[in-house]
Amino acid sequence: MNIENPKNFGMVGVAGYIAVRHLHAIKETGNNLLASLDKFDSVGRIDSYFPNSDFFVEFERFDRHFDKLKRTGTRIDYVSICSPNYLHDSHIRFALRHQADAICEKPLVLNPWNVEALQQIERETGRNIYTVLQLRLHPKIIELREKIKSGPKNKIWDIDLTYITSRGNWYYISWKGDIQKSGGIATNIGIHFFDMLSWIFGDTKKSTVHLSERDKAAGFLQLENARVRWFLSIDYNDIPDLVKRSGKRTYRSIKVDGEDFEFSEGFTELHTDTYRKILEGKGFGLNDARQSVETAYLIRNSQPEGAHGDYHPFLKSIL
Repeated sequence: MNIENPKNFGMVGVAGYIAVRHLHAIKETGNNLLASLDKFDSVGRIDSYFPNSDFFVEFERFDRHFDKLKRTGTRIDYVSICSPNYLHDSHIRFALRHQADAICEKPLVLNPWNVEALQQIERETGRNIYTVLQLRLHPKIIELREKIKSGPKNKIWDIDLTYITSRGNWYYISWKGDIQKSGGIATNIGIHFFDMLSWIFGDTKKSTVHLSERDKAAGFLQLENARVRWFLSIDYNDIPDLVKRSGKRTYRSIKVDGEDFEFSEGFTELHTDTYRKILEGKGFGLNDARQSVETAYLIRNSQPEGAHGDYHPFLKSIL
């Protein structure tokens, strides 16, 4: 814990699903949440972590409060950003304008050129932008990366990625169902996996999209050291029957050269580990996020080709 020199945090999007992991991480690392913002006021969760934190539902008053804190000699060191994807760029800029470092949830931004612009703002302000790439801290994934790096240098691995996480009708009504705001399925639920795969197997050399619908997407990625067939879905009907019978609504599978790679456990403290790295000055920054942002953007703006070439096996029952 960082009790000897606690840092002051602000948070944007405190009512969101992922925000509780950030609240937990701030508390576990011994720091303070001074102020938070969300247009939704169902934020009783704050009481379990920082009951004395100020809360705002209007951005203008939140902004003014930051100015007030600065004038009275209280510094906000970090702003945690858990807002909808399309607002990340704006909220990162807000943090840096107030001379705070930004800690932003995935995806960092929706478009590759936003990364370039944010790098310029980093240089102008002297502040840092960090992102949450927690899969890079998962022990099993670190182990897989070491295995690949120590293996044959020219080997091309065959990867099948399948991730189905069921969502109800609310999803399509919320901002997540709007591709202009969320970036669509590939960005909203796939970007962590694209980052993980590029971190292990190298940058994207070629991308083919076979299917792109509002509730599922599939395609093929040629990475430096891997051929990846991927399938992402929020449709419960896509979950294998055996998994449905067990009562589960989520299915995650990664096969490496036909062998199952199991990493279903070990996720509970990854956000806290991310914060510890950031507080040590070792967090993931703009350059780390760049490749997955570019890959997701490329997928989002590609014309689906249907079940041609090297496509994911799940498409056989869909197309």
